[in-house]
Amino acid sequence: MPFAATKLATVYTILALIATAANIGAQDLVVRAWSGQDSIPISVIVGTGVGLVVKYILDKRYIFRFRANNAAHDLQTFLLYTVMGLVTTVIFWCFEFGFEHLFHTSTMRYLGGILGLAIGYVAKYHLDKRFVFGPRAA
Repeated sequence: MPFAATKLATVYTILALIATAANIGAQDLVVRAWSGQDSIPISVIVGTGVGLVVKYILDKRYIFRFRANNAAHDLQTFLLYTVMGLVTTVIFWCFEFGFEHLFHTSTMRYLGGILGLAIGYVAKYHLDKRFVFGPRAA
Protein backbone atom coordinates (compact mmCIF):
# COMPACT_ATOMS: atom_id res chain seq x y z
CA MET A 1 0.00 0.00 0.00
CA PRO A 2 1.52 3.36 -1.00
CA PHE A 3 2.29 5.86 1.76
CA ALA A 4 -0.56 8.24 0.81
CA ALA A 5 -3.09 5.40 0.94
CA THR A 6 -1.71 4.18 4.26
CA LYS A 7 -1.89 7.68 5.71
CA LEU A 8 -5.48 8.10 4.46
CA ALA A 9 -6.50 4.73 5.93
CA THR A 10 -4.89 5.63 9.26
CA VAL A 11 -6.55 9.05 9.46
CA TYR A 12 -9.90 7.58 8.39
CA THR A 13 -9.62 4.91 11.08
CA ILE A 14 -8.85 7.50 13.78
CA LEU A 15 -11.79 9.65 12.69
CA ALA A 16 -14.07 6.60 12.57
CA LEU A 17 -13.01 5.77 16.13
CA ILE A 18 -13.87 9.32 17.22
CA ALA A 19 -17.31 9.10 15.58
CA THR A 20 -17.83 5.63 17.07
CA ALA A 21 -16.99 6.95 20.54
CA ALA A 22 -19.42 9.83 20.03
CA ASN A 23 -22.14 7.42 18.92
CA ILE A 24 -21.69 4.86 21.70
CA GLY A 25 -21.12 7.62 24.28
CA ALA A 26 -24.36 9.34 23.30
CA GLN A 27 -26.19 6.03 23.54
CA ASP A 28 -24.81 5.38 26.98
CA LEU A 29 -25.75 8.87 28.17
CA VAL A 30 -29.33 8.40 26.97
CA VAL A 31 -29.66 5.01 28.70
CA ARG A 32 -28.19 6.39 31.93
CA ALA A 33 -30.46 9.45 31.84
CA TRP A 34 -33.63 7.57 30.98
CA SER A 35 -34.24 3.88 31.53
CA GLY A 36 -37.90 3.83 30.54
CA GLN A 37 -39.63 1.80 27.90
CA ASP A 38 -37.86 1.92 24.51
CA SER A 39 -34.77 3.54 26.03
CA ILE A 40 -32.47 1.29 24.01
CA PRO A 41 -33.96 2.00 20.56
CA ILE A 42 -34.14 5.70 21.39
CA SER A 43 -30.51 5.68 22.56
CA VAL A 44 -29.45 3.99 19.30
CA ILE A 45 -31.29 6.60 17.25
CA VAL A 46 -29.73 9.47 19.24
CA GLY A 47 -26.28 7.87 18.99
CA THR A 48 -26.70 7.38 15.26
CA GLY A 49 -27.57 11.04 14.81
CA VAL A 50 -24.64 12.24 16.91
CA GLY A 51 -22.25 9.89 15.11
CA LEU A 52 -23.56 11.01 11.71
CA VAL A 53 -22.97 14.70 12.39
CA VAL A 54 -19.52 14.13 13.94
CA LYS A 55 -18.47 11.85 11.06
CA TYR A 56 -19.72 14.29 8.41
CA ILE A 57 -17.77 17.19 9.89
CA LEU A 58 -14.60 15.12 10.21
CA ASP A 59 -14.88 13.42 6.80
CA LYS A 60 -15.58 16.54 4.81
CA ARG A 61 -12.67 18.38 6.38
CA TYR A 62 -9.94 15.78 6.90
CA ILE A 63 -10.69 12.98 4.43
CA PHE A 64 -12.26 14.62 1.40
CA ARG A 65 -11.08 18.21 2.01
CA PHE A 66 -14.48 19.37 0.85
CA ARG A 67 -15.54 22.99 0.92
CA ALA A 68 -19.14 23.83 0.20
CA ASN A 69 -19.89 26.81 -2.00
CA ASN A 70 -22.50 28.07 0.47
CA ALA A 71 -24.82 26.89 3.24
CA ALA A 72 -27.32 25.44 0.77
CA HIS A 73 -24.57 23.42 -0.93
CA ASP A 74 -23.36 22.18 2.45
CA LEU A 75 -26.90 21.14 3.39
CA GLN A 76 -27.35 19.37 0.05
CA THR A 77 -24.06 17.53 0.59
CA PHE A 78 -25.02 16.60 4.15
CA LEU A 79 -28.37 15.23 2.96
CA LEU A 80 -26.64 13.11 0.30
CA TYR A 81 -24.13 11.98 2.94
CA THR A 82 -27.08 11.00 5.15
CA VAL A 83 -28.72 9.01 2.35
CA MET A 84 -25.49 7.07 1.82
CA GLY A 85 -25.45 6.53 5.57
CA LEU A 86 -28.85 4.86 5.51
CA VAL A 87 -27.33 1.85 3.78
CA THR A 88 -24.55 1.53 6.32
CA THR A 89 -26.88 2.26 9.24
CA VAL A 90 -28.77 -0.93 8.42
CA ILE A 91 -25.50 -2.87 8.85
CA PHE A 92 -24.74 -1.10 12.14
CA TRP A 93 -28.22 -1.58 13.58
CA CYS A 94 -28.37 -5.26 12.55
CA PHE A 95 -25.16 -5.93 14.47
CA GLU A 96 -26.12 -3.88 17.52
CA PHE A 97 -29.66 -5.21 17.84
CA GLY A 98 -28.50 -8.70 16.86
CA PHE A 99 -25.96 -8.75 19.70
CA GLU A 100 -28.63 -7.38 22.06
CA HIS A 101 -30.99 -10.19 21.05
CA LEU A 102 -28.32 -12.89 21.34
CA PHE A 103 -26.53 -11.84 24.53
CA HIS A 104 -28.94 -9.55 26.46
CA THR A 105 -26.17 -7.37 27.91
CA SER A 106 -25.28 -3.74 27.26
CA THR A 107 -21.61 -4.66 26.86
CA MET A 108 -22.35 -7.09 24.05
CA ARG A 109 -24.88 -4.68 22.48
CA TYR A 110 -22.19 -1.99 22.38
CA LEU A 111 -19.67 -4.49 20.99
CA GLY A 112 -22.14 -5.36 18.24
CA GLY A 113 -22.59 -1.65 17.58
CA ILE A 114 -18.84 -1.11 17.35
CA LEU A 115 -18.43 -4.03 14.94
CA GLY A 116 -21.38 -2.85 12.84
CA LEU A 117 -19.99 0.68 12.71
CA ALA A 118 -16.55 -0.58 11.67
CA ILE A 119 -18.00 -2.61 8.79
CA GLY A 120 -20.38 0.19 7.84
CA TYR A 121 -17.67 2.85 7.83
CA VAL A 122 -15.57 0.88 5.34
CA ALA A 123 -18.57 0.69 3.00
CA LYS A 124 -19.46 4.33 3.70
CA TYR A 125 -16.03 5.58 2.68
CA HIS A 126 -16.45 4.05 -0.78
CA LEU A 127 -20.02 5.34 -1.15
CA ASP A 128 -19.02 8.84 -0.02
CA LYS A 129 -15.96 8.92 -2.27
CA ARG A 130 -18.02 7.97 -5.29
CA PHE A 131 -21.38 9.65 -4.72
CA VAL A 132 -21.01 12.43 -2.15
CA PHE A 133 -17.56 14.01 -2.38
CA GLY A 134 -16.50 12.70 -5.79
CA PRO A 135 -16.01 14.72 -8.99
CA ARG A 136 -19.75 15.36 -9.38
CA ALA A 137 -20.01 16.81 -5.86
CA ALA A 138 -18.32 20.10 -6.70
